[in-house]
Amino acid sequence: MDTARDKSTSYTYGPVPSRRLGLSLGVDIVPPKICTLDCVYCQVGRTTRKSAVREDFLDIEAVLAELGERLQTGLKADFITIGGSGEPTLHRRLGDLIDGVRRLTDIRVAVLTNGTLLFRSDVRADCAKADVVIPTLDAAEATVFEAVHRPTAGISIEKVVSGLEQFRREFQGEIWLEVFLVAGVNTEAGQIEQLKDLIRRIRPDKVHLNTAVRPAAEPDVRAVPAETLDAIARQIGENCEVIGAPPAAGQERPERRAESDILSVLRRRPCSVEDIVTGLAMDRDEVREHLTHLEDLGTIASERRGDTMYFRVR
Repeated sequence: MDTARDKSTSYTYGPVPSRRLGLSLGVDIVPPKICTLDCVYCQVGRTTRKSAVREDFLDIEAVLAELGERLQTGLKADFITIGGSGEPTLHRRLGDLIDGVRRLTDIRVAVLTNGTLLFRSDVRADCAKADVVIPTLDAAEATVFEAVHRPTAGISIEKVVSGLEQFRREFQGEIWLEVFLVAGVNTEAGQIEQLKDLIRRIRPDKVHLNTAVRPAAEPDVRAVPAETLDAIARQIGENCEVIGAPPAAGQERPERRAESDILSVLRRRPCSVEDIVTGLAMDRDEVREHLTHLEDLGTIASERRGDTMYFRVR
């Protein structure tokens, strides 16, 4: 078990504005970037170590201690979201972490997962302790699954679907199924119809359509236009919605944060100025000043996607 971590890097980050979860306090329990997949659209970047082996990557007691300290400051969040830089279900003590969070707070717990290990009973038991589980299903065919996700050995679309179906039978909480669409890859009408059939079998409480808003692992990944997303949502039908923009800035937060906190967020995902302003309750001019300084140092880089500039750690 790796219990050491750079003091400038914390286990928690945010709260950050989430298009699904409101203000989400992230908990990161797998080192970057260890995952079962190497998705072409991943906003964290390329997977450096593909694995399907569960391990004690980080000390759960240390994570809970840090979370407890954050909560004692009066921090407010809509969800505590276990996700971050790698696939969280790879941590063997995920269930112990959720039990520990329950002892600290009554804030709802969400697990953000690619769903690839839900065919395992131990993973299903751990995830079932959460209030909301947000898995991913982006393909109905093996060839598309392989092209989009580039999985580690032993992970297949058949196992993913089987695990999701079994989890639905066992889980009493909410499943919000994410379907991430890449223009020209998994958006053809026949593929969507096949996905629709799988979604009927899985019976999620919600279906969220997403696309490449932020910079992706592969530079040629293209976002799906809004009108196409709307049409696909209509094709899939009930409980399907296109994920909107993050909430507007201006909510009062109990904490003011500085450069180290900005870096903590940017290590997990690219963010715009508005993302940081909203999530960290910072003045917009102050955020811009910090970002300029970090760019001058070469610590972060910027990249434009559409009309929005995103910043990420180099």
